[in-house]
Amino acid sequence: MGTAGTFDALPMLGRGKHRNPKKGACFMELASFLAGERWSDHPQCTHPLLAMLARAVNDLTSDQARPRLATMIPSVIGLTSDDPRWDVRIALRAAQTALPVAPADRQQTLAVAVLGAERMLDVLDGRPDGTLSPQSEAALEAAPRTAEWARRFCAGTHVKPKRFVRDAAPSVVSTAVQGISEAYVPDIDARLRDLLQATVEDARTWAGLESGPEGLRADQWVEVVRPAEV
Repeated sequence: MGTAGTFDALPMLGRGKHRNPKKGACFMELASFLAGERWSDHPQCTHPLLAMLARAVNDLTSDQARPRLATMIPSVIGLTSDDPRWDVRIALRAAQTALPVAPADRQQTLAVAVLGAERMLDVLDGRPDGTLSPQSEAALEAAPRTAEWARRFCAGTHVKPKRFVRDAAPSVVSTAVQGISEAYVPDIDARLRDLLQATVEDARTWAGLESGPEGLRADQWVEVVRPAEV
């Protein structure tokens, strides 16, 4: 597999990894395809944690709803940075979104993640200690007992931003997407898609891009929603 021009038809979106476009593609494999990179679900064109979020949403979205993710793919190409605040904010957005709806056995991890990520931003952004965004306050208020437990758990703990980015952020994203997928709420597919869309829009703002690309027309994505010819 060389560049995006090697094949005449775009592959359909599916779960997991695929050896080549004729076998299908996940969200990030198709991003690598369109970016002209080597075929991979870890392409260089997209921030690693954003790419992880996209893979998780792709895999936990139902087969019927997954094609609707395809129009977002062009917007993640070239969207990357080595600023650690990207990782913290991506993890925070995921935890904020999942905490109010996730099953109880995941809420503790997510509440700790919200508080931990906000602490990291206190350090990275030079904010007063204990600053909480309105989104974090609302997420914690949705699970008050868990939030109180998390505050006690986090009291006196200290995690360096570098370790949070390396170890905690990927775990938070994974737990958040799993939590949404397991929630007893309607429209799980829409919630997963909205999380990815909101995170992409966040990242484009951090990158100084006012809006995402228009993407491809529906007729150009026809091969994404049906099997490619083998």
